[in-house]
Formats: sequence, C-alpha cells, structure tokens
Amino acid sequence: MSQVKIGVQLQPQHAGEYGLIRDAVMRSEDAGVDICFNWDHFFPLSGKPEGYHFECWTMLAAWAEQTGRVELGALVSGGGYRNPELLADMARTVDHISGGRLILGIGAGWFERDYEEYGYEFGTAGSRLRLLGEYLPRIEKRLDALNPAPAHEIPVLIGGGGERKTLRLVARHAHTWHAFGDLETLQHKSEVLARHCAEVGRDPGEIARSTSWPGAEHAQGFVDAGFTLFTVGTSGPDYDLDEVQDALAWRDAQ
Repeated sequence: MSQVKIGVQLQPQHAGEYGLIRDAVMRSEDAGVDICFNWDHFFPLSGKPEGYHFECWTMLAAWAEQTGRVELGALVSGGGYRNPELLADMARTVDHISGGRLILGIGAGWFERDYEEYGYEFGTAGSRLRLLGEYLPRIEKRLDALNPAPAHEIPVLIGGGGERKTLRLVARHAHTWHAFGDLETLQHKSEVLARHCAEVGRDPGEIARSTSWPGAEHAQGFVDAGFTLFTVGTSGPDYDLDEVQDALAWRDAQ
C-alpha cells in the first residue's frame, strides 16, 4: 500500500435509523478505507433542512468500539461548541476506546444555524478564529495533563484555508491540514503555509496535506503537490460507497 490514505466522511444526516450509519462504518472498514470521519454539525448541510441528523462525538465513541483497524475522527469539530478542556478529555477517552486510533479534527466553525439553535455565540469569522487560537493551546495542555494519558499522541487535524489566521494556526498546532480548492489554489496555500512554518521555526514537511477526493484522473497532480489524504463524502440513507471504491482502487494501484 502506498503512503496515500483514503478517508470516507459518513455524513450523519438523512439516516432515520442509526443502524444505517453503523452498517456504513462496517462496509467502509471492510472495503479497506484508512479513516472514517463524520462531521460536527447539528442539522443537515444539504438536502432537507429538517431531515434526520445525529451528534458527532457520541457517534465516534460507538465507532471506536465497532471498528478494529481504521482511524476515526470528525472532519471537523466546531472549535466553539465545547469547552476545550472537555473536548480534550472526550478525545482522550475515545482514543482509549479505539486503542489509539483517534484523529482530533477541529476548525473555527461556520454554520450559523448550529450556533443560533444551540445557544452559542456566532460572532464573526475573525472572532471564531480567535477563539480557536485560544482553545488549541488549552486542548494541548489538557491532553498532557490527563491521567491516564491518551493511548497515543493524538494527531490534530485543522480544517480551513484562511491565509492570515487559519494557516498560521496550522503551522503552530496541526499534524494534518485539510483544505478545499482546485490544485492551483491548494499549491498556493501550501506555499503560504510553508512561510508561516518558517516564521514559527517548523518544518512544513511535518504537516500532512488533506483534501477532498478529486477523482482518479486528477489525484496524481495533488499527490505531486504533497497531498496524501483524500476523503470521499457520502450521506444517508444509502451511504453509497461506489466513489470510495474508485478511490481505493486508485490508491492500491500506486
């Protein structure tokens, strides 16, 4: 198997019975995916706005018990949705349940309805990024203080592409950077990230690059640009894995 990893984001929307999601996790692991992600929202992001939806972190704990090989995480957790010390403790606990397979995905948050209906302050993009910048060191400090410690060094995945603030946080805190965009855009943002890394004295090669699956005809270009994690998103109720199978076939041919 090559260094390239294939993830699947099993979006917890439009599945009226949790068993549909549990089955999709089983099918994904059996198919050979490297990582099973969900997302941290409280309402559907596409399709019927009032459709079925389940919560992220309680689901990750169930996945940790259900699976035996795949890495697990949220793509991504909303940075302002939980006290950061609590989030660190939740992550540590799920990491132990999984035997050391958790990825701590986190971002600044953006879906206004989540904030309004659950009583969080939406603020501005700038204020949400400032909060994320305050929370990341607190998460790291709590992870270092917990007893027992995490089952492994929990890798932090930061999602976002803002060049002045988000990528600076990636340079300081992330093991993996997840971003959206075409190849030219992501090549440019990688250059910006490298400059931020230089400013904080970090080797940009320490940070893995992640993006959505671009299709087999385009994937090699992203690999050449340093991207090694590709994720396919799929929703309920069917959780169709055909595109995941295509990505896995491409990975295994490398």
